[in-house]
Amino acid sequence: MREQLEALKARPHAQVLIIGGGINGVGTFRDLALQGIDVALVERGDYCQGASGASSHMIHGGIRYLENGEFRLVKESVEERNGLLKIAPHYVKPLQTTIPIFSTFSGILSAPMRFLTHKQGKPQERGAFLIKVGLTLYDFFSRDGGTVPRHDFKSRKKALSELPQLHPGIKYAATYYDASVHNPERLTLDVLQDGEKAGGASEGTGQARPTNYVAVTAVKDDGVELTDQLTGESFMFTADVIINTTGAWVDMTNADMGAETRFMGGTKGSHIVLDHPGLLAACNGREIFFEHTDGRIVLIYPMGDRVLVGTTDVNADMAQDAVCTDAEIDYFFDLIGHVFPNVLVTREDIVYSFAGVRPLPRHDETAPGFVSRDYRIERADRTIAGKSVPVLSLVGGKWTTFRALSAHMTNDVLAILGKQRKTSTEKLAIGGGVNFPATSEGVETWISSHTSQTVDATRAGVLLTRYGTRAKDVLAFLKEGKDTVFDSTGELSDREVEFMVENEQVGHLIDVMIRRTSLAFRGLVTRELLAETAAVLAEPLGWDEARVAEEISHSIEILDRFHGVQVQSLMA
Repeated sequence: MREQLEALKARPHAQVLIIGGGINGVGTFRDLALQGIDVALVERGDYCQGASGASSHMIHGGIRYLENGEFRLVKESVEERNGLLKIAPHYVKPLQTTIPIFSTFSGILSAPMRFLTHKQGKPQERGAFLIKVGLTLYDFFSRDGGTVPRHDFKSRKKALSELPQLHPGIKYAATYYDASVHNPERLTLDVLQDGEKAGGASEGTGQARPTNYVAVTAVKDDGVELTDQLTGESFMFTADVIINTTGAWVDMTNADMGAETRFMGGTKGSHIVLDHPGLLAACNGREIFFEHTDGRIVLIYPMGDRVLVGTTDVNADMAQDAVCTDAEIDYFFDLIGHVFPNVLVTREDIVYSFAGVRPLPRHDETAPGFVSRDYRIERADRTIAGKSVPVLSLVGGKWTTFRALSAHMTNDVLAILGKQRKTSTEKLAIGGGVNFPATSEGVETWISSHTSQTVDATRAGVLLTRYGTRAKDVLAFLKEGKDTVFDSTGELSDREVEFMVENEQVGHLIDVMIRRTSLAFRGLVTRELLAETAAVLAEPLGWDEARVAEEISHSIEILDRFHGVQVQSLMA
């Protein structure tokens, strides 16, 4: 029995029903719950399973949006970036970023035309002059009272002394600062759990009820039909306001509710993750962010002991799986060679790949790279269960601005309901970011103070990285019973998996591999790990032997089909 699902069925009405459990839906859920609104959220798959989990893992102001003239978006983005560094320091980290520059004046004539028409035109790299202008503007927007360092230009000689593997043909290198989110899936869960807590879930009042693996399948005379994706059971639900935050699937969700809309025109972005010590060393701890020869902005940057390379920007076919293709992999290898010509990368170095569809507005003839990353909220009232119900559809939106976007959506809903905002989320710490150590020394102190005979420093460090300061709740849970670390990895144990089941709405084995841990992202999933994890999940989730075998096969299929991973055995 899933408690969250039963809570929806027991009281099949809410002031607000949110459809879509990506970061924008979850952020709105949290904000509404903090205002005391009775809010429910349903997600067809797992939380952060779609575009929110397939991002470039950047929290950034979008320096290239300046060329689109999107100054409002850049200002909001850098303010939100600076804010997330403070309220979510457990997952959002400063990111030093370097742009290798191969010319001085290239692009000066074509840039104004791109600015005015938003069409790509003939590919032409931007030279030092244009980049200098852009970074100066970016500094103006993003310095956060002077706490964010200004950009820095270096000559070829100085740049190569810092990054000796860079292409020797560069003329300059420019360095500025943004941020990255190393675990977007877990940050989404933190935001969700904040909403549950604010809505009194722990006290059983049920004013904030989120449920994954539940889809909207129809609108009928007596309400919205919700269908459990794990059992196939359907039930009816009503709400005073409905919010559609299903990203690139907004139009399809509206169609399921009997409304025809043509808001969306998403583009696909793909990435690869490499286990390549040479490329990792070449990056020297910083992101390499640059314009490839086709005019596409791309990136290479280290994430722990792996290197993330992305991204593409092509029109998406919603009827096809969003996967990283062979052609895109060839493109990534070409761009790596463009920047680091002496670093050889092969397909054997890829440990994971992923792709997602950006929730962009319809853009007709506008080149994909110039489609606005800003958002808007479309309202259309529907007659549902005999009453007029406002349906708000979110068009656009990006990871960096999720908190501000959620506040905007919440304010619109509060106005509809005739309610007043009670609290702001602007400076409210998220989940495990509360009291998170501000320095590396603080991190070491936290780890040492939470080390015991059963949890060594390495394991405590893994838990702090995975949960932030919420790791203390995990540690308390581990101590309540016999905890056995898996043979297949020292990063997971049976009690921790049980904690995930009790607190994080695990529906499938693959949820643990991709979205409750970063084991899949780092290429660490083995058949033994799948077997050990499935065996622990079996009892609390009521799986028999056949279901355990099915879940293992399902995980292997997902990793192969969507992430290019052939799961191997430790014994191979």
